Amino acid sequence: MTDRIRVMVVDDHPMWRDAVERDLDAAGFEVVAVAATGAEALARFHATRPQVVVLDLQIPAPSGVEVTAQVLASEPSSRVLILSASGEQDDVLAAVKAGATGYLVKSASREELLAAVRRVAAGDSVFTPGLAALVLGEFRRMNEPATPPGERLTDRETEILKMVAKGMSYKQIAERLVLSHRTVQNHVQNTLRKLQMHNRVELTRYVIEQGLDDGEN
Repeated sequence: MTDRIRVMVVDDHPMWRDAVERDLDAAGFEVVAVAATGAEALARFHATRPQVVVLDLQIPAPSGVEVTAQVLASEPSSRVLILSASGEQDDVLAAVKAGATGYLVKSASREELLAAVRRVAAGDSVFTPGLAALVLGEFRRMNEPATPPGERLTDRETEILKMVAKGMSYKQIAERLVLSHRTVQNHVQNTLRKLQMHNRVELTRYVIEQGLDDGEN
């Protein structure tokens, strides 16, 4: 008889967590730990060393993405299978970049979950249909030569970039454009990422060099 696959289940919803635990146990897996928060997950992972962690992303701190990164930093041979209600691109890519080798949305069937745990334990990558192409496309894009700075900026990002270069605060920009403070922050962060820059000083220099400082009010 082969050794049973050791699994930990992390989810802050008790009914869902218990159901996954029961399904895994009935299928012959050894559930060595369960957790409801990121802190519990990390403590119990270190105590039990499961082969596979079935992990929800939206859990009390630290987040599922942070747990994934910390788990794999301490035990690279372990595998993380995300089981989340979210199929959003940002969530999927963040989890994969943190090291997750599988990602299922919670609409997956019991059979799909059990098969995914087995495959992830064996070292395979498993994704809910549709997400695999998204992940492959993103990593292909990341490996392509960088696009020249500014080429992919939207009109809104360019507008906010000019205001940042003039020394306006996020609050002032938000009031001027009738946007939330968070939306302005997101636009600035996207602009920094696209231009491969790190702060407002570099953005200001870029505006001047590109001739975007046109004197508009």
